[in-house]
Parts: sequence; structure tokens; C-alpha cells
Amino acid sequence: MRTFIRYLFHVCLPLLAIIPAIAQDTGRVIPLWPNGAPGYENRRNEPEQAKDYWVKNIHNPSITVYLPPKEKATGAAVLICPGGGHRLLVYTAEGVEPARFLNSIGVAAIILKYRLFREDSTYSLEKEVKQDAYRAMRLVRSHATQWNIDPSRVGIWGFSAGGEVVAQVAYQSGAGDPNAPDPVDRLNGKPDFQILVYPGPLGVPEQVPADAPRAFLIAANDDECCSVPIVNLLQRYRAAKVPVEAHVFANGSHAFNMGYRSTLQSLKAWPPLLTNWLADSNISPKH
Repeated sequence: MRTFIRYLFHVCLPLLAIIPAIAQDTGRVIPLWPNGAPGYENRRNEPEQAKDYWVKNIHNPSITVYLPPKEKATGAAVLICPGGGHRLLVYTAEGVEPARFLNSIGVAAIILKYRLFREDSTYSLEKEVKQDAYRAMRLVRSHATQWNIDPSRVGIWGFSAGGEVVAQVAYQSGAGDPNAPDPVDRLNGKPDFQILVYPGPLGVPEQVPADAPRAFLIAANDDECCSVPIVNLLQRYRAAKVPVEAHVFANGSHAFNMGYRSTLQSLKAWPPLLTNWLADSNISPKH
């Protein structure tokens, strides 16, 4: 019996001690609106569906927060918009994995679960999805002090369809309503920078405004869907004289995510390119 007690003390108790840290690392979920999306409050309790790598049936949009250790935090933050064709969210590979990558370089990461207009025709990209993106950006800034974030270094990252979500908020003023009853809605919703990984074509502006957020663009040349938006954006960013960096790989097709599962060396090595850009742009300096 004494031997068993010693085993509990020396082995099991230390394991129990790390459980809160593991649980905390899974991310805290915050609904975009406490009572549900405006006009759709009656749908806030409809359960999401999730399996393997995806999540869908999102009617109470939310953010999930991943913060780096305080001693490593650079003050930068990124709102992540996973892809999935607006029918689902590729939540693991284009949400959790990029969030953990950002945390590893000291950047706060916040994953957005936005409403899916091709899954539920009640919604549209230009109205409800755009509303989700703006609200999420403002909600992140509202927590700047609590999360050790610089509100002037809050960016947005979109994969595939998520890039089309980004386009809804990247090229307009994003000014909040100073008279809004909810203080969150008074804040600026425009990102300070954007990261687009094989973004879809919807929302790419014919002309990039001079106040567009600086951009990091990446895609594979053999991606029939989503290499063209990268090329078009690069040309239009250059014409507007707004800082931009673009990488087009020879191969990789669509949905290579963070490159972790690829057999191509160039794709496996792409995340450090983003790290360098964040540092060189004075968004998130290297430690």
C-alpha cells in the first residue's frame, strides 16, 4: 500500500498538475454576440456539426483564442479564417495548425467560425459573413489589454474561401459606429495586414486602394482556382504602391494548408517565409 501511495504522489500528481495547462491550450471559445447573431438570435443554440478535420452548421459564430506564453508574446495578433468552400470549415489544418504555428513565433491567434452561405442560403457573403468578420476583428481589439495585444498590429489570415472572407473587410474603411450601444461595435474593424493562402476569387478588388493593408500572398501555380487571385492582387498592389510580398510555387495544387502533409520541399518550408515577412514588416519581430 505504501508503495502504491508513493507512486500516486510521485507520478500521478505531477500528471494531474499539467491537465489545466493542456485544457487551456485547446482554446477558449467566445461567441461574437452574447445573445446570438443580430436577426438570428433564435438560431444561437443550434448545434454545430464536427467530424475529423471539419466543422459546419455554424449559426452562432464565434472566435477561439490561442495565446502564446506571455514571455514570448510579441504583441501581434492574427484572426484566422479557415477555408472550405463556404460549405464547411477546414478547422484543423486551416485553423488550429496555423494558430499553433503563430503561437510558436509569439503571435496571438484567434480562429473565426463564420456562417456558411453555401451550406445555408439564408446567409450571404456580402452581408452575414462580412458582418461576422468585422465583428470578430473588433472583438479581438476589444480584448487588446487582456490578451497583451497591440491593437495597431492585428491582422487577418484567410485560406481559400477564408480569403474571400478577408476581402470583405480588407479594402474598406472598417470604421466603427461611435454611437453604437455595444462598445465593441465602436472599434475599427479593418485589419492592419493580411495573409492570403490560395484565396478564392470572390471579393478581389479591381483596384487596390492606397490604404489597403500590407499583404503576404502565397499559392501554387498549378492551382487552377486560386493562383489567379494571387497574381491579380500582386499586380494591383504594386499599382497602388502598397507593400506586398508574393510567393507562387511551381507545384502544390490547392489546399496544401501549412505544408505539413506535403511531399514537396518548397511547401514544407513555406511557413518560415511568413515568419520572415512578419519580422521584416515590423509586425512581429523575431526573438
